[in-house]
Amino acid sequence: MTTKAPTVTGEPTETTFTVGQVADLLGVTVRTLHHYDGIGLVVPSERSRAGYRLYTTADLTRLQHVVVYRRLEFPLEQIATLLEEGATDPRASAEHLRRQRAAVLTRLDELRDLVTAIDTALEATMNDRPATREEMRDLFGDGFSDDYQAEAQERWGETAAWKQSAARTARYTKADWVEVKAEMAAVGEGFAAAMDAGMPPTSEAAMDAAEAHRASIERFYDCSSLMHRGLADMYLADPRFTKTYEDIRVGMAQFVHDAIYANSARRDA
Repeated sequence: MTTKAPTVTGEPTETTFTVGQVADLLGVTVRTLHHYDGIGLVVPSERSRAGYRLYTTADLTRLQHVVVYRRLEFPLEQIATLLEEGATDPRASAEHLRRQRAAVLTRLDELRDLVTAIDTALEATMNDRPATREEMRDLFGDGFSDDYQAEAQERWGETAAWKQSAARTARYTKADWVEVKAEMAAVGEGFAAAMDAGMPPTSEAAMDAAEAHRASIERFYDCSSLMHRGLADMYLADPRFTKTYEDIRVGMAQFVHDAIYANSARRDA
């Protein structure tokens, strides 16, 4: 590193800056500035009559490059070499900025990759835990209600099916519930397709939809033909369940009921 003797001037002016001012301007410590001066990396060009360091605008430009290079984790020896290589070139400042820009873009690419890796790890971590009630409400909207949960537990809480369902779903993650929701939608589409095609509840398509419905229930508890028929009866007896199907297609609640009964007979044949 080359050094030069500082020029002795009077007090700080509009074009010279004290160590404290430079530290505030560039966000570095006074100790760091003293270190850069000591190793000849950025030597203040002027001194006050009292012997205090004074930086010129040219010194500030050089120091700005040093600060940026350091934030990009360049070692001081490499920074000194880069600065000395362009010391006599009037285009040196622009070249430094281009080099710094390229380094920043490379770092941005690395950071984007790092963020992606962190997001992937975070998603995996989140997906390994049971879904929260808030996530359930986001997924199922009005279909998930604390009131419904309380009512269901009161009605069936002592049954083997309820206990089996509680044990299975306790481990369900948000990803599991997303899959459940998609499966429920597919079952509804199966019934709707059979209805739209004018097929009766006893058709193969309708019974296949009913069997897919039964299989989806078995995610939660074992669903025999007898239990499935009991659910079908409830779909007509409870207006809330009836509305769920009627909102998809008028007459679907009865169609689902009859298709479940037809499929039950097929399974038990």
